[in-house]
Amino acid sequence: MNASAPSADSLRAALAGLLDGLPPRQAAQAVERLIANYRGTTPTDTPVLRDRSDVAAYAAYRMPATFEAVRGALAALRAAAPDWAPRTHTDVGGGTGAAGWAVAEAWEDEPPRTVVLDWAEPALALGRELAAGSLDAEWRTARIGGALKLADTDLVTVSYVLKELTAADRTALVTEAARAARTVVIVEPGTPDGYERIIAARTLLVEAGFTVAAPCPHSGACPIEPGKDWCHFSARVSRSSLHRQVKGGSLPYEDEKYSYVAATRFPPTPAVSRITRRPQIRKGLVLLELCGQDGLARDTVTKRHGPLYKQARDAEWGDSWTPEDEG
Repeated sequence: MNASAPSADSLRAALAGLLDGLPPRQAAQAVERLIANYRGTTPTDTPVLRDRSDVAAYAAYRMPATFEAVRGALAALRAAAPDWAPRTHTDVGGGTGAAGWAVAEAWEDEPPRTVVLDWAEPALALGRELAAGSLDAEWRTARIGGALKLADTDLVTVSYVLKELTAADRTALVTEAARAARTVVIVEPGTPDGYERIIAARTLLVEAGFTVAAPCPHSGACPIEPGKDWCHFSARVSRSSLHRQVKGGSLPYEDEKYSYVAATRFPPTPAVSRITRRPQIRKGLVLLELCGQDGLARDTVTKRHGPLYKQARDAEWGDSWTPEDEG
């Protein structure tokens, strides 16, 4: 049994004091450079995280957000496959291991053995340090790209990695993940281009024989018209002092927008429909934007629907929804 069970709180505790000895200005500058790199449009074939100061800044700034985004994707996967649990997990491009923390929390009764692969040794070293006593994990240096070969595993996660690769390497990596795993979860930023990468990965997974477990209610073509909108979700993240220093503002939290796909080689039970935007609560009614088997739709739930009205008022962006319950 792990001494400290993985969770958002234990991750924050592990990150506490990480920047001790690193001047705040240097940490902020490292974060700003990394943000500029990640927002760039040119894929790279070298590690983004160069040294410990980069890694420390990245971990303190980005690990909580990555953890929450992967946590959200895994929650939807578990709802679609409640009886399935991975025994082995490979985190591709996992850096300091945020996805490993989320996976261990999702299956906390019997966390899988995790292997974190990344091309940045400083990231792996810090991830190993942070995870001591919390994760059952192995940290391996690997070049993340089209030539990567994976050992067979139950679950592969790929979070915030595809943008760093060329289109050809993205295709090769997703194809290899599909070959090696029973379940694949891919997370990207909740931006139009992040969604496009998710859709391309989703297509490859379906072509490889996978069934989409989440967020989609089906494995058919996405009903969103290309260029008109994009599918993404939101996770609430507690802000650290470093967040406030870099971004300004006084709110104790921020919302991480992300897009994702979770697909399986076994039959899942996807949501009948999913709430694709924050519910709009009006006097006596709730407006829900939904994606279902028949495509995009809007559902209006009023007080006359009784208990369903309270359920709609409590519903959150990204939740599953069963419209026929209204009857």
